Amino acid sequence: MNETLPQVQSIRPGVAVETLQRLPYFIGISGETVGAAGLSMHLVVIPPGGRSDPHFHVGYETGIYVLEGEVLTRWGSALEHEVVSRAGEFLFVPAGVPHEAINLSASEPARAVVARNDPAEQDKVQPFVR
Repeated sequence: MNETLPQVQSIRPGVAVETLQRLPYFIGISGETVGAAGLSMHLVVIPPGGRSDPHFHVGYETGIYVLEGEVLTRWGSALEHEVVSRAGEFLFVPAGVPHEAINLSASEPARAVVARNDPAEQDKVQPFVR
């Protein structure tokens, strides 16, 4: 019997990848990088004055921890609700909720760790058209 045992793995994100949200992500833990079955986790950097395209996630929840900066998240069926997240704060985005993220600084990037209960990075991100 030659069974493969699960392995503890360290990941150092390399080059940023452009995402469907139109933000640079540094991919960390995912199904593709470490064979994760129920989790993905990465670093997002929103450039000064930058914003994501409005979008929603099909079938998974997202947790965000802001490391640096202030990010305005507009959300809802008409993006009519707003919440500001600052360094040291968490943000929860339920599955299927349309949203967009906006860096409130015109001079400094905002950085956040993003975790999802799905191992795919982009497969279930859908554009939101108002």
